[in-house]
Amino acid sequence: MLKELRPAIASFVLLSLLTGIVYPLFVTGVAQATMPGKANGSLIVKDGKPTGSSLIGQSFSDPKYFWGRPSATGPMPNNAAASSGSNLGPTNPALLDAVKVRVHALRDDDPGNTQPVPVDLVTASGSGLDPHISPAAAEYQVARVARLRGIVPDAVRKLVAQHTEGRQFGILGEPVVNVLELNLALDALRKG
Repeated sequence: MLKELRPAIASFVLLSLLTGIVYPLFVTGVAQATMPGKANGSLIVKDGKPTGSSLIGQSFSDPKYFWGRPSATGPMPNNAAASSGSNLGPTNPALLDAVKVRVHALRDDDPGNTQPVPVDLVTASGSGLDPHISPAAAEYQVARVARLRGIVPDAVRKLVAQHTEGRQFGILGEPVVNVLELNLALDALRKG
């Protein structure tokens, strides 16, 4: 029996070392050498301090900021440790009720806005952590943000255009706007 057990134990130890230590160290080393910013979480630094990540949505409730997609994480919004979707289908009454509440809240916060509400402002993303909104969702908020900041809407639109990322490789996905980066640019515009 020891004759059969010895190769099994040796294989277990060797594979554990290889897949548990050697491979992760190799991949981490390559990532740190070739793309250190991404390997360290794509952090956005403001005044020498990390402000957030360009990969994880941030909660903005102040109406002078652009708002991102609703988060499906709990117990707090944009909780990276609880990343998951809401798992509510399009015909689920709970999703329909949540969307109605969110549309009503958007209309209450900007009563003069008669544009159709973009779907990404009232539905959570698959991960619940999406840092992006569509250009249409940004445009929907331009007038409110400009009014509350005392900036002409065209200046805000220009910032939105500057922070709109095109399709990946020119063909994949849709154009998006990173909400945190846009809001930081708004704050910088105010200081400048």
